[in-house]
Amino acid sequence: MPETMPVTSTVLPVLPPLGVQAERLIELGVHVIAGLPAAELRAFAEAAAAGEGAAAGAGALLAVHPDRAPASALAPLLYRDGKPGFVVTDMPDVDLFTPLETVALPDTPLYLLTALDRGDQMANWSPDEALPALTARARTPLVLTEGIHWVVQQPAVLERNHCFMTIGSRLRKSNGALDARTPAIWISNGTGRDGRERRNAPKVGWCWAGNRHTWLGFASAEGRRV
Repeated sequence: MPETMPVTSTVLPVLPPLGVQAERLIELGVHVIAGLPAAELRAFAEAAAAGEGAAAGAGALLAVHPDRAPASALAPLLYRDGKPGFVVTDMPDVDLFTPLETVALPDTPLYLLTALDRGDQMANWSPDEALPALTARARTPLVLTEGIHWVVQQPAVLERNHCFMTIGSRLRKSNGALDARTPAIWISNGTGRDGRERRNAPKVGWCWAGNRHTWLGFASAEGRRV
């Protein structure tokens, strides 16, 4: 296992205010995907921003529960260099990846994630190595849809050589064992089945749970709240 490192990443671009995030989701039609009135997103964001303490909502990410807005519907809303995001062809079951038992999502359509971190210092760790290290620091790994929401709101968080995995989502097989694939979000090189036209597009894919990649960190949050 790699040497233990602090979880704090390099300084990342600041997220927009929650009201701006709500408008971004409405502009992209996420409220329609989720079956929610636009007014509900706006009201949630306003209440969260005005909630407990002056700093409530500052730096937080507004997320729609994956039961309402699955990864397959959100991935095409990502854009980079004018190119939409996509899910790799060998991940047709992307929406069957659900939160680990240790990852508790609020039982509400909308919620917040606080103190996001891309996990750059854990690059070249495997998911199997990273998960217990995050847990030991009371950090919660992002699920795939949360990672997509992050890039939707702040595209600059996805950089070449500094992309990230979302190991809070896993697929459980019929026998109860975890599928060895772990979801990630990175930037396509336009090779292979991606196609040259997708070069530089945001890409939702997967990596093996036991493999290391120098260009993938492990996205996590301090917590989730409504």
